[in-house]
Amino acid sequence: MTHGLNKPPDKTIRCEILSRFASDERIAGLNLHVGVVNGIAHLAGVVSSIEIRTTAADLVRDIQGVRGVVNRIEAPGAPSPGRSIILNLEDDKEKTDYE
Repeated sequence: MTHGLNKPPDKTIRCEILSRFASDERIAGLNLHVGVVNGIAHLAGVVSSIEIRTTAADLVRDIQGVRGVVNRIEAPGAPSPGRSIILNLEDDKEKTDYE
């Protein structure tokens, strides 16, 4: 399997996500699950507020190589975990949230 010069492998992206989560006092210790497939980060778990859910996704979006975020973190007032998808589209990093 080859990766483009500007695209880090999924394992590297996952490690960066886990590192950011561990260093953020709002997210550290929440036992969130992280997977990365073809540059798409998949987040899952349960948190106490929609703000924490949003914070987790925000921490991931700007990581080099992340093409999108599938946020399946459950929180009070959040959309159904299987329906929230935020995509970073090529250079403009446009964010789209489907609910």
